[in-house]
Amino acid sequence: MRLLSPPLPSLRSSVPAVLLHLLLLLLLLSSCPSPANGRAAPSSPGATAPVTRHVRAAGANGTAPVAPAVPAPPPVVIIVERHRHFHRELVIASILASIAIVAIILSTLYAWILWRRSRRLPRGKSADTARGIMLAPILSKFNSLKTSRKGLVAMIEYPSLEAATGEFSESNVLGVGGFGCVYKAVFDGGVTAAVKRLEGGGPECEKEFENELDLLGRIRHPNIVSLLGFCVHEGNHYIVYELMEKGSLDTQLHGASHGSALTWHIRMKIALDMARGLEYLHEHCSPPVIHRDLKSSNILLDSDFNAKISDFGLAVTSGNIDKGSMKLSGTLGYVAPEYLLDGKLTEKSDVYAFGVVLLELLMGRKPVEKMSQTQCQSIVTWAMPQLTDRTKLPNIVDPVIRDTMDPKHLYQVAAVAVLCVQPEPSYRPLITDVLHSLVPLVPVELGGTLRVVEPPSPNLKHSPC
Repeated sequence: MRLLSPPLPSLRSSVPAVLLHLLLLLLLLSSCPSPANGRAAPSSPGATAPVTRHVRAAGANGTAPVAPAVPAPPPVVIIVERHRHFHRELVIASILASIAIVAIILSTLYAWILWRRSRRLPRGKSADTARGIMLAPILSKFNSLKTSRKGLVAMIEYPSLEAATGEFSESNVLGVGGFGCVYKAVFDGGVTAAVKRLEGGGPECEKEFENELDLLGRIRHPNIVSLLGFCVHEGNHYIVYELMEKGSLDTQLHGASHGSALTWHIRMKIALDMARGLEYLHEHCSPPVIHRDLKSSNILLDSDFNAKISDFGLAVTSGNIDKGSMKLSGTLGYVAPEYLLDGKLTEKSDVYAFGVVLLELLMGRKPVEKMSQTQCQSIVTWAMPQLTDRTKLPNIVDPVIRDTMDPKHLYQVAAVAVLCVQPEPSYRPLITDVLHSLVPLVPVELGGTLRVVEPPSPNLKHSPC
């Protein structure tokens, strides 16, 4: 019968097994009889029967009288000297025992080393490696720059940033934030990016800088802006992002164009992209990430109006929320009531801010509008009574998109917005539920499941029945 040998294990797992097999083999060899033991042992003297010889002599009458028995000479006894063989077996047994002890010690040491290495490996190392692979195509664009790597983020030299932004020229300003400006940068080879400069700012600025590097360095999602690099120079901090050609949602809605480029379906696509980004932060990050400053100016749009969430300087993980020491932060009009009044921060706080942005998309109004010198009105307070009235709802829709959508879809979006901005957090839906409500409202070609049917031409007259 032909035996098939099993597949060889991996080298790391096979070393202890090989040592164990060698030990068993040596023990088996030591238990086998030695060549001296294989010979037949002679009979002991006490077990030897006496041998007699009978001598027959011829008598006169032909009979053969029996002569008296003559005792046989004593048997020849061969005494085997085993002392020499015993000494050799003792030496072999000692050697085998020593080899076995050494094998056990080596196996134990090897297992201990593997255990220590496994303890030193951080959790999620394979995920970090995967992120590094995902970052590789982006960071490879900066090969022509003088860069160094800190973890998975490239540290870009200041002269490269200065040259790419035209010495931070005002003509390259893309926007203005709380701690500084965002500039368009064109690096060698035509690679474009956005550079945010945080000027001074003290401990708060530095804390936000480190917080954003830490979070965006670990988060990779199609609806979250990608971090490309950073720089620290003369007290100023710089963060390099992918360039979003259409700017922010705030600029598109409330800028010079007043939302003219944002059709109903594009607005729903932007809302869906926001929901997908938030769902990743809330449901797929461990621990969950709360953005804490979601607003239209932090929603960036690329050339195809794909929306990505940006600015994670104020973001926190749900496991690190300390109500006593955490400073109240956010933007007026987007901050949830429970966070503003009681300092209670949860994922539902982001859902509230999402609802405010959804109202901006629906009505084209700013989250807070100035009514007089001393009085302001929030979009939530103004719109809430009209959102639940089907007769009034069409009248508060942004004129740019008014009468361009299916009324059923309009009512559904209004209902989602009303739920998101509920004063009581427990009444607000999870962002996953919001996501599932928006998917059927977005055309297939824009990332949803809606199959758009072209409406009949308004000039086409139907014949009466």
